[in-house]
Amino acid sequence: MLNKLPIIVAVALSITVTSCGSKTTSNDTAATDTTKTANATATKSILVFGDSLTAGYGLDDPSEAYPSVLQTKIDSAKLPYTIVNGGVSGETSAGGKGRIDWLLKQHVDIFVLELGANDGLRGIPVAETKNNLQAIIDRVKAKYPKAKLVMLGMQVPPNMGAAYATDFKNIFPTLATKNNMTLVPFLLQGVGGVSALNQKDGIHPTAAGAKIVANNVWGVVKGIL
Repeated sequence: MLNKLPIIVAVALSITVTSCGSKTTSNDTAATDTTKTANATATKSILVFGDSLTAGYGLDDPSEAYPSVLQTKIDSAKLPYTIVNGGVSGETSAGGKGRIDWLLKQHVDIFVLELGANDGLRGIPVAETKNNLQAIIDRVKAKYPKAKLVMLGMQVPPNMGAAYATDFKNIFPTLATKNNMTLVPFLLQGVGGVSALNQKDGIHPTAAGAKIVANNVWGVVKGIL
């Protein structure tokens, strides 16, 4: 089971406007105000909502988690987006449904959903997980109907049973299609099951693994930014 850690919330980029000269005319003030408004609206928000994989559980520095690696890629591409890390270790789909409204108090332009892994490890019925995830999606769509939606697919180990593993895997493409979401088929592609890229628990990526996870997301998400 993925462990509990506090929410790690990324801080929005600060904007500083410096004016030169000893005198400021009304036109200068108006121009400055316009610039501030333009800059304030230029940066859009990406909420990554998930569990310990998003929170960066077990990493020496939370900035090594895949959302922070994504932010670096976004900054390098000079794209006007700031990532808000809404990951909580140990989170289930039911827990996410219970706290999503709090995070939706801040504006969301792109919503990235990464939940379900803990449900799968606990053997929670697939129908229950699916309904919880749909409820989360519905709340995002109701609050921010113009937001772009991204689903991060998950899988469970085969020891959970072949039927359960298959049904669980199918939750994510099914919901993505139903809700017109951009789909990352499997978040841990290239990392899951690779001991060198995971911590001792065999579940959470190392810093090197998190970079691969970020690449999995970036390869899909960059197309909608």
